[in-house]
Amino acid sequence: MKKPLNFLLLIILMLGLVSVSGCADKTEKTGVYMAPDELIVAVGTHGGEPESGFDPITGWGYNHEPLVQSTLFKRGSDAAVVNDLATDHTISEDGLIWTVTIRDGVKFHDGMPLTAGDVAFTFNKAAASAGRVDLTMLEKATAIDDNTVELILRNPQSTFINKLIGVGIVPEYAYTGSYGQNPIGSGPYIFKQWNKGQQVIFEANPDYYGPEPYFKKLTIVFMEGDTAFAAAKAGRVNIAEIPHTYANQVVNGKRIVSLETIEACGVTLPTEPNTGEKTEDGYPVGNNVTSDIAVRKALNIGIDRQSLVNGPLNGHGATEFTGVDKLPWGNKKAIFDDGNITEAKRILRDAGWIDTDGDGIVERDGVKAEFTLLYASSAQDRQVLAVAVSEQARELGIRIKVEGASWDKIQNMAISTPVVFKYGDIDPTDVYLRYHSESYDPSNWNNMIRYSNPVVDAYLQNAMTSPDEETAVEYWQLAAWDGETGYSEKGDAPWLWMASINYLYIMDEDMDIGTPVIQPHCGNIFGNILEWKRIDS
Repeated sequence: MKKPLNFLLLIILMLGLVSVSGCADKTEKTGVYMAPDELIVAVGTHGGEPESGFDPITGWGYNHEPLVQSTLFKRGSDAAVVNDLATDHTISEDGLIWTVTIRDGVKFHDGMPLTAGDVAFTFNKAAASAGRVDLTMLEKATAIDDNTVELILRNPQSTFINKLIGVGIVPEYAYTGSYGQNPIGSGPYIFKQWNKGQQVIFEANPDYYGPEPYFKKLTIVFMEGDTAFAAAKAGRVNIAEIPHTYANQVVNGKRIVSLETIEACGVTLPTEPNTGEKTEDGYPVGNNVTSDIAVRKALNIGIDRQSLVNGPLNGHGATEFTGVDKLPWGNKKAIFDDGNITEAKRILRDAGWIDTDGDGIVERDGVKAEFTLLYASSAQDRQVLAVAVSEQARELGIRIKVEGASWDKIQNMAISTPVVFKYGDIDPTDVYLRYHSESYDPSNWNNMIRYSNPVVDAYLQNAMTSPDEETAVEYWQLAAWDGETGYSEKGDAPWLWMASINYLYIMDEDMDIGTPVIQPHCGNIFGNILEWKRIDS
């Protein structure tokens, strides 16, 4: 009688093993067990590990989904503004008073109610702290009642809606100097654990007012580049951001996803000559080669952007001419034909740049057309683009020495030395800070080359202070090119924009990440995390 019983137990055990293996993630074979509704992600583009913790007041969540906190509004997959905590909003005729109505019944993770008072506190605190989110235009935020907040501006701001998208709401009663180390919010995930330098763990919020997250546990591990790819290949993470060099890799059980972004990669071309002027810290100002508009225009017209996309980026990107080509405020009239070496050489020759000694480098008045191009030494995509541009520039008679550097060195040298930068913001304030003459602020990476054009300044100022976005767009576009001047190649050409760069991710082949939201600089892959799930194969 024991034989049949033993046999039955064996069958039960085998069925149990099959059941467990069917529910476990495929990483079980590596010794890392994860339930299907758990996720381990190595995503540097989520902003990396925040130095000051997960605090929206100091910048956490700006430009990406904060996970722990809710925001008043969000961006949809088509970049349109959609409600989150807010249910409605109005703007006064003079553009100075924004009134926002918020949801009833929203609770913070500790069960306390979220009210308009918490919203007002968050914005007043963020404005006073002068953190990453610029709220200098905010005079005061006031709770009219539990569900209505009024935000009064110092002057009209066509871009203010982006501040209401970018700032996560914190509880006034629980906000202290250590809030970022153990944050409380009302977002889809609850902060559980932070092992500094290693990982942060979140768990789904059972009281969240929005759709229920499929993934109940989310772990973000702090890895980058090659390390992240190796971890994904070994099955230790489910999703990892990877460099473009891995674009064509094939890994069993994984697939590679390329997400289009608005992150534009460009080279600064200092427009001021080197007259001996120094910065306050003693660094040189200006560049005697790039200060000549002929050099700047020749580079813009002569460089073949499509070859940069096809080569260094392995096809995972798109040509970029103004830095905002894909955005509503981009001016299509400012786009031009590139890759024209003959025209580029003519521009240089007409400006007096001629190779008189036969070394292949043009010169004028004893000055060789050569300069150093800096890139962040940790950024592989910037490096490969810089090298490719230097190779193409050589055909024009311009010699570019490519050099990797620390961010500290770049910050000090950018006013005199071309640098590969990446920008991409759904907020057009980014354009103002890059080109308005009064926005020069190297500590915040604004207008690093001290570009100045009074006509462009006027357009940018009008765009910022327009009472509505539609009017503002016209001014943003005119700042790029008005038919006579502008910041684009057709005008002053202070930048050599090259390409917008796709973000590449390797992920489990059964992952469904829905329709991602538009990807800005530093990415926002978690922007639609409530759509994520596993596909039952």
